Amino acid sequence: QSTAFIPLLSERYFLVGSNHAQTKHRVLKIDRTEPKDLAIIDDKHVYNQQEMRELLGRLDLGNRTKMGQKGSSGLSRAVSAYGIVGFVRFLEGYYLVLITKRRKMADIGGHSIYKIEDTNMIYIPNDSVRVTHPDEARYVRIFQNVDLSSNFYFSYSYDLSHSLQYNLTLLHSPCDPGTVEEVHTRSSRQQDSFDIFEDEGLPTQGQTLLIYGRPVHVTLIARRSSKFAGTRFLKRGANCEGDVANEVETEQIIHDASVMSFTAGSYSSYVQVRGSVPLYWSQDISTMMPKPPIRLDQADPYAHVAALHFDQMLQRFGSPIIILNLVKKREKRKHEKILSEELFPAVINLNQFLPPEHCIDYIAWDMARYTKSKLYNVLDRLSMIAENVVKRTGFFINRSDFFCHTLRPDERWGDLGGSLTSSGRVQTGVLRTNCVDCLDRTNTAQFMVGKCALAYQLYALGMIDKPKLQFDTDCVRLFEELYEDHGDTLSLQYGGSQLVHRVKTYRKIAPWTQHSKDIMQTLSRYYSNAFSDADRQDAINLFLQVYQPSESKPHLWELPTDFYLHQRNSMALTHDRRSYTYWWSEGILSYLPLPYDEVPCEENMKKVGVRRVNRYDESIDTYTEFFKPYELTSFDDTFCIAMTNSARELMPKTVGVDPSPFTVRKPEETGKSAVIGAKSSKEETVVQRKTAASAPPPPSEEQISSSSEDDSEDDRDDDGSVSQRSTPVKLLTESGESVRTQEDFLQQSMRETYGLNLAALPAEEDMLIYESFAFVLFFTSPSYFSLSSVPVSCFTTDSIYEVSSPQVDRDNREVFEGHVLTGLGQVRSLCREDILMYREYIKNRYM
Repeated sequence: QSTAFIPLLSERYFLVGSNHAQTKHRVLKIDRTEPKDLAIIDDKHVYNQQEMRELLGRLDLGNRTKMGQKGSSGLSRAVSAYGIVGFVRFLEGYYLVLITKRRKMADIGGHSIYKIEDTNMIYIPNDSVRVTHPDEARYVRIFQNVDLSSNFYFSYSYDLSHSLQYNLTLLHSPCDPGTVEEVHTRSSRQQDSFDIFEDEGLPTQGQTLLIYGRPVHVTLIARRSSKFAGTRFLKRGANCEGDVANEVETEQIIHDASVMSFTAGSYSSYVQVRGSVPLYWSQDISTMMPKPPIRLDQADPYAHVAALHFDQMLQRFGSPIIILNLVKKREKRKHEKILSEELFPAVINLNQFLPPEHCIDYIAWDMARYTKSKLYNVLDRLSMIAENVVKRTGFFINRSDFFCHTLRPDERWGDLGGSLTSSGRVQTGVLRTNCVDCLDRTNTAQFMVGKCALAYQLYALGMIDKPKLQFDTDCVRLFEELYEDHGDTLSLQYGGSQLVHRVKTYRKIAPWTQHSKDIMQTLSRYYSNAFSDADRQDAINLFLQVYQPSESKPHLWELPTDFYLHQRNSMALTHDRRSYTYWWSEGILSYLPLPYDEVPCEENMKKVGVRRVNRYDESIDTYTEFFKPYELTSFDDTFCIAMTNSARELMPKTVGVDPSPFTVRKPEETGKSAVIGAKSSKEETVVQRKTAASAPPPPSEEQISSSSEDDSEDDRDDDGSVSQRSTPVKLLTESGESVRTQEDFLQQSMRETYGLNLAALPAEEDMLIYESFAFVLFFTSPSYFSLSSVPVSCFTTDSIYEVSSPQVDRDNREVFEGHVLTGLGQVRSLCREDILMYREYIKNRYM
């Protein structure tokens, strides 16, 4: 995991890799005498530290300019790196791309997730064999336009290209007793359609919630598809293989961080997808304007391309597939409506051949029109849709022995979807959300669905007493910030600017200063689309190897269009055309509602190369990687992972405020001004609060139509050309006095949380007894020592045991007495074994 890059004169490169503890080393030899071919020799031997030092010493001695002369070394270190991105070739020889800087962003089950901070490209052939080409430098510049130091993530031991459910079900369930985990060794370019990872957070991936001392990590991962990838106006719809533009798989992982292990810990995840409308369509950008006209490029009466796309989704996610289409339905001049009129018949055509229980659900909702209505709250309607979606698909959880629904029953838990297994619950099916650009409206809708799923996940893990979360709480505010970072990153990559409309915009509590920011984001998108999208598209095509340079074909910048690069099959006559009625792949229906990709059948096992590793293999051992017993560390550095998106930054600092992250905060408690517009001194104390919970009942379609019949056609939507005309909304601070004293605060917390009402604080003697008991219980629990223990509670997940006092043997007693004597200044004489051990340590450490 720690890599040292060392060249040998001009003939060969030696790539020396090692684990964190520097106890195991591997060597990769790269030949530098080949001008255009890549010649690599992988040394299969695993070296220890002493053997590696001796090997490099022999290489250094054998390749000196003059034998026996110390001044001329045969080896010299070129660069130190943390990983290999890959090898790339344009018109000359190969380059080696290395990760030279990294930053730890998050932790999933003890597996560290790193962000690439900096990279280095090293040309492999030496100057004596290099064949120069005049266009090589231009290809290098285009390739480097893809900034690898921006939102690219990797892990040495966790497969980021798949969901947590995939990693813990398909490949981990048939493990042998002697193995603890399995590592995927295949390349993402070979079998997997996701190889660009955008992990959306601020400088960190997770955030941390502290629920009465119980740490909970919330992690959001976005996997952007490498198929049919590109910029906003240049990639629309789908290609002839069913791959859609701007397809992103978003996964939210909830982890009870008190236990990190995948086998013993508690994990839950929920997955949803966004992507362009799966049709043959595009927008004419020959004359750039804010809203280029939408056109259907090819007639598809049998919905062939939609069938290919939904076949992929059934294979990856199972059923039901739920489509949430947010494009406009009523327009004076047809624009977005064209897509809805084509997509809905396609879904109807495909559903007539599927079994009724596995049909594709289609939900069409004109979110932009409802946003302009004064009689309706958008988030209230989205909340209803989200509740229905999450109940149908369910979510993944790796534990089956929770009693939350038994101790705190809730009627919403009874009809929850998904599939129950012996080890927990799995998600079946997925929500697919789209508008035109899959940016602003889509991100808000995904946030509302994620918020609903988060409530069910926390309820299933026993964190809250009902699967419902309210706005203006630390937990939801943190979650909202995370999804906005998620949307901003995708919007920057796809549209060239950050989000124009945010959750606060649809809640109608955004400050007036946000309007000026919206205008700047709109201008930024327009500039990016007009002047820089073509260069970014060339860089994406080169980076993903959609275009491979060759002297026998035109250069990338000479192509009039990249249509045929992404539509390869359109130039070939297909002899095995798929049936229009049986449009799904063979074997998928027999496993529905489970996704076919997660079924541990023989065919799936052949697709994925799996290398089983021993429990104590230090190359990926999570305990050794996290706790680092081979070096001197501190508890602060080990247990306090710096996470900028943390609930402690959003919690009020006032003494006496309820510390629960599920408590609705007053605007003055958050330290953030949520009041819009100018107000008098009286209005500062009493202003109106408007949230999703206080919204009026939904109006009829006629009311909405009449209320916005005179809307201008230049409404701003995802493309940044909308003007918001919502009435300013003021927030009302809730009545009631906050708790002032520590005693009142403790009584209120105990009463609200545990149903207890303490008259006064415990006496100091009682607190000392309790602290001693807690200390002994903590260090004598079965998770730390193998002691004979009897569980006190009838629930298997409780951690209260009756234990006997540990017996100290003679050897341990002598060690303890030696430490005591040393502390008193009476140093005991060292034995021969101690002296030999110390000499060996000095020899390995400094010689």
